[in-house]
Amino acid sequence: MSDSSPIMKRHLAFVLLSLLSAGCLTVPETGRRQVMLISSQQEMQLGFSAFQQVKKETPASRDPAITAMVQRVGRRIAAVAELPGAQWEFVVFDSKEANAFCLPGGKVGIYTGILPITKDEAGLATVIGHEIAHAVARHGAERMSEGLLLQTGGGLLGAGLANSDPRTRVLVLTAYGLGAKVGRELPHSRAQESEADRIGLIYMARAGYDPEAAVAFWQRFGEHNRQQGGAGTPEFLRTHPLDTVRVQQLQQWMPEAKANYRPH
Repeated sequence: MSDSSPIMKRHLAFVLLSLLSAGCLTVPETGRRQVMLISSQQEMQLGFSAFQQVKKETPASRDPAITAMVQRVGRRIAAVAELPGAQWEFVVFDSKEANAFCLPGGKVGIYTGILPITKDEAGLATVIGHEIAHAVARHGAERMSEGLLLQTGGGLLGAGLANSDPRTRVLVLTAYGLGAKVGRELPHSRAQESEADRIGLIYMARAGYDPEAAVAFWQRFGEHNRQQGGAGTPEFLRTHPLDTVRVQQLQQWMPEAKANYRPH
């Protein structure tokens, strides 16, 4: 039987080079360059489908006052965000989870469990600004793109080890997987969260909300996490920065945000 590993390696190398040359974009507000292998149309379709699924599985809040507040704040943030083709939708979901999200295409979900922590419209603007920033920066598609690159890199490594001792191959590929997770995926996730904090801070300021409210919100959220026992995970294994780090970063970015502040 002929050895097909050289052909496989050439094929995977071609795929890797094609992926790397496929697209490189610039994140609004921060200017960071990012590899992007997923089209905005593909990303939005995924977002629309996922949002429909969430609406089927999670009941919406029946409180008209809460819904009106979320939509009011959401529209103000959306008006200053750069998301071409967005079909904005703001839904309050009845859930104890202290969380929120914005899917590609402008589909925003707020869980009622986070409202005691946001406290007021400025706190809510902090959360919505952060989530919309994720969508504007296309963080989800960027993670998918990086996943494709890492998967291709693993394939190249596996092809190169095709004739090695099976135990060595398993050890090397396992080390590659762990290294990719701890050395790239998790740090990049934390960097994306910080970037969303920074962009969201600018958006809330432009929408007329005092950016200082963001610091107060993240301090309250940090206290909530401590009460829930979520402070024990080592930083290098986290998908999000430590709450104390987030507060420090927000304070560093505050002059930039205040320069964008347009009180209503």
